[in-house]
Amino acid sequence: MHTTLAEMFQRLLRADGQSRAAKTVEYFGWLMLFESAVLLFAPHFVAQVLHLPALSEQAANYFRLVGLLVGGLGMLYVASGRLNAEGFVFASLLDRPLVPPVMAVLWYLDIIPGPLALLFAVSDSLSFLWTLTAWRAQQRVASPGPA
Repeated sequence: MHTTLAEMFQRLLRADGQSRAAKTVEYFGWLMLFESAVLLFAPHFVAQVLHLPALSEQAANYFRLVGLLVGGLGMLYVASGRLNAEGFVFASLLDRPLVPPVMAVLWYLDIIPGPLALLFAVSDSLSFLWTLTAWRAQQRVASPGPA
């Protein structure tokens, strides 16, 4: 079955049949889009909240670039969640647990500040656990044990 572009946009507007796990992916995407907007439009505020040193204009622009990249990922998460893309939901369960160890290494090597590493590590860890819990609950409902 081939889906037209108009049908795909309609599915984005009305996420009929969206699984619980797909909803968690969508909500995480909205969180990423919010973070992206804050990074893009208020990099100095973000640095202040994370207790980072004052940003030079070049550093602020790098924060904005990170915001742009985070926004792109957020859009992928929102669209995939809305479209109930089970493969993407599964892939996110493979990807998100890698974020905390990567953040720990980047912090240890003094590449990124501790508060920023902690923010990403906690955010991805909690969202991973939320999606995993929803996925497992969904599987239990779909395939009940022997009666």
